[in-house]
Amino acid sequence: MTDSMDWSFPYAGQRMPVMARNIVATSQPLAAQAGIDAMARGGNAIDAALSTAIALAVVEPNMNGIGGDAFALVWEPGEKRLYGLNASGRSPAGWTPERFAGRAAMPELGWDAVTVPGCVSAWATLSARFGRLPFAELFRAAVRYAREGFHVSPISAASWRGAEERLRDYPEFGRVFLPGGRAPRPGHVWASPDHALTLEEIAATGGESFYRGNLAARIAAASAADGGAMTADDLATHACDWVEPVSIGYRGYTLHEIPPNGQGLASLMALGILSHFSFDGIAVDSVEFLHLQIEAMKLALADAHRYIADPAAMEAVRWEDLLKSDYLASRAALLDRQRASEPAFGTPRGGTVLLCAADESGMMVSYIQSNYWGFGSGIVVPETGIAMQNRGWGFSLEPGHPNQVGPRKRPFHTIIPGFVTRGGDPVMAFGVMGGPIQAQGHVQMMVRLADYAQNPQAASDAPRWRVDGGRRVALENTHPPAIIDALRARGHDVTVLPPSGFGGAQLIRCIDGGYCAASDHRKDGAAYGR
Repeated sequence: MTDSMDWSFPYAGQRMPVMARNIVATSQPLAAQAGIDAMARGGNAIDAALSTAIALAVVEPNMNGIGGDAFALVWEPGEKRLYGLNASGRSPAGWTPERFAGRAAMPELGWDAVTVPGCVSAWATLSARFGRLPFAELFRAAVRYAREGFHVSPISAASWRGAEERLRDYPEFGRVFLPGGRAPRPGHVWASPDHALTLEEIAATGGESFYRGNLAARIAAASAADGGAMTADDLATHACDWVEPVSIGYRGYTLHEIPPNGQGLASLMALGILSHFSFDGIAVDSVEFLHLQIEAMKLALADAHRYIADPAAMEAVRWEDLLKSDYLASRAALLDRQRASEPAFGTPRGGTVLLCAADESGMMVSYIQSNYWGFGSGIVVPETGIAMQNRGWGFSLEPGHPNQVGPRKRPFHTIIPGFVTRGGDPVMAFGVMGGPIQAQGHVQMMVRLADYAQNPQAASDAPRWRVDGGRRVALENTHPPAIIDALRARGHDVTVLPPSGFGGAQLIRCIDGGYCAASDHRKDGAAYGR
């Protein structure tokens, strides 16, 4: 497998990949180090992933937190099996459509944007099933950084600063995250004793306090005080679910995703459409290379936004129908290889952090957790440091839509981990965090892996694109002007943006006797090995 990759590094801003038998890659170096430290203490890839994730809730709070959601894909080498975990939360029982009547859109901020947070349940569930270390050991680095403080990294600081005005009207948010009335600047030390105490309580209770104990009571009391619908019963009835990953074959590889309510299905549909075309003779990063992917992605996203919801609500169209070969062939037939289209859905019949970890036993993990939009809803539960996500914003208010807001329902979710196998063997744990870029980023990584044999770091470094609806497409400003002009000539409505708008990839690929890891230069992060 090592010799099957192209080891050239053709893109500016590159980093070198890290190769080792045990490895962690994520968007913040201190968190990656926490994962490697867990391995040094005898932990496996799950212990490393969870130590990293818990540390990220402290050292990158602008992208995730204790009050967020999570998903995971875990390769278990003994069984040669991929496990999926959906730890996204459901809406409060009081979220009837009538509660939101008269609104033009779902709220972005406040308690009416907050669904039950699931990431604490992911930590406890993954540790109990696969971990080696005691659960409390996984919190060591996070608690230390929260109590003693850490130096805020540059890209996180820029994102953090963007929340100053947006969330300034939420007093507890300001007290915790805007010390002195402003966001920490690069290199400034930020500490949160509230985070430390909350994490210690979660560690000591195996997560129970968050859903059925003291922390749950404090969350419910804060909701009641502000007129929110979330109750202690909503928290107590939360459960994360083991799910069977969904997959599609592409050029001899298989991409695996979490099934709905996540958007991973869009990645699979786009690859299913692209499988009807060949990239032979098409130069990497050429206009034809970009056009084919963009057009396939537009068709897939049109279906995703129309049909993907909580699986219990997907009655008219099942997600399995969207992956049927004849349906994907009919969608591929709509793709014009020369002109941009205005995509429409078909009718089939029948703020985020991403980390990857792998160990020398062969266990591999792709894990993602998020508060959704930056710090989330603006709600911070008093004296806990718990910033509540705003995943309720992902619901629709359209009557009859499968994703219409309703009680005890999971919303359409943007965050997705990815995993690649070949012939039943693991190839790569990966993901591309960043809201709507995620499914699109998975497709871009797969094309570069399967059609062009690029190594993980080159695939990460390469310039990206992002479909924004209709004929609108955003291109990273590292694309050559001639390519941008050529896409416009084909009818694409192109906007050129800086790298901050194109997410952050983390990839760990199997090589002979170990792994090759890449961490995106668009984030502060790093890959570490031992």
